Amino acid sequence: MAGWQVLYWDGQPVAGKNADGIADGDFSLEFSLTDQNSGRVIQCRLEFSLKWQPFHFDWRLSLDEEAVADGERNVQDIERQVPEVKPVVKKDTSVLGLLSLGFKLFKSAKIIKVVLAGASLAAYSWLFSLPFALSLLACLVVHEYGHVRAMKYFGMKTKGIYLIPFMGGLALSDSKINTRWQDVVISLMGPFFGLGMSILALTAYWITGEIFFAGIAAFNSLLNLFNLLPVLPLDGGHVLKSISFSMNSITGLILCGLGVGLGVLISYNFGLALLGFLLLIGSVEIFFEWKQRHHSHLLPLDRYGQIFSAAWYLITVAGLVAIIMYLAGTGDAILGLPLKILNS
Repeated sequence: MAGWQVLYWDGQPVAGKNADGIADGDFSLEFSLTDQNSGRVIQCRLEFSLKWQPFHFDWRLSLDEEAVADGERNVQDIERQVPEVKPVVKKDTSVLGLLSLGFKLFKSAKIIKVVLAGASLAAYSWLFSLPFALSLLACLVVHEYGHVRAMKYFGMKTKGIYLIPFMGGLALSDSKINTRWQDVVISLMGPFFGLGMSILALTAYWITGEIFFAGIAAFNSLLNLFNLLPVLPLDGGHVLKSISFSMNSITGLILCGLGVGLGVLISYNFGLALLGFLLLIGSVEIFFEWKQRHHSHLLPLDRYGQIFSAAWYLITVAGLVAIIMYLAGTGDAILGLPLKILNS
């Protein structure tokens, strides 16, 4: 991990160790520091042990052959790590004024969510019908709620769910991820919750025989399957990025580039201008991922994490496709539409 190749003391580099991000073993750094008050030279030794699968890091600091500090870190510690926040400079503002400003910001966020949700309902009702629009919003909320639950599981602060007309939904967080595993879980939990909703709708169809529930199951499956396309910035693209860049940067660049090519092909064949716009965002994300490859703070997936993530992704895709194929076999023209889209 490039983040700890160089050891700094008071802003100055005092020792260094080459690290390629895959080496296990025991290492040590030795350096000298001078006490500015007494002029005494202090001999320092930093010993650390690194294991990648599963990740575990132990360290011990000795001054003049006497151990003065030690510690350890594992995957859970990094996942729960909170970035350091610079101290806020106090301004000459009354407490009442700050509380009033905070309440206004909170209220405005709530208003924005309500306005966007209302606009989405109106837009989809105009395009389709009110019952279908309500069903579509329910599918989007369940999908985004899966992302939110995953964020909260990792202790991340969330801003909630925003429904954006003609673009779907968005789950926002105030926190940043620290590991590739967090990226995989947060990305897959949305479609996984969507799969659960399709299964519930399919069960309701079996019990009641109402074609309405079958329609929800079919189109919700198609919606979540679209999100699992291995194209950034869709959920499937984030899974592909986390797995491939955990292998090495070249593999990540090639596979994510192939994902962009797939997205361009789909966008062209189906005339999806919105997907083309998303591909521009995804391409920028790939560029910065490659540019920062030697300085990334994200803990990569180990071999088992890569296999498990790929299996989870494929199982979710298979479940959604199975529901679409099953409902297409009922003979109903509307329920067969998602399968026709996949076959085209």
